[in-house]
Amino acid sequence: MTTLSQALHTCDMLLIDGLHAFEFTHDATGLHIELMDGRALKRWSFSPAQLDQARADGQDWLIDTEQGEHRLVLMSAFRAPDEDQEDHDAPADDTADR
Repeated sequence: MTTLSQALHTCDMLLIDGLHAFEFTHDATGLHIELMDGRALKRWSFSPAQLDQARADGQDWLIDTEQGEHRLVLMSAFRAPDEDQEDHDAPADDTADR
């Protein structure tokens, strides 16, 4: 069974309580999230113990804190291929019939 800490290693961004978070760190001190919601800076910190106790709800994760329950959705960002890489799958002489 995958834990939240394991799942965070493959995550590029996440939703917390419906808000997109691109700036977060996951290390030995826990999970730290920071984002701008309009003009308001919002921050969350979850201890390693809280991450260990997080429970999966389908594809989401639920974390209980003193302030209440938080819902995390882990996401992977789409990445464009590097411009320096050649497309080896495309034929070199691809001509269109006209």
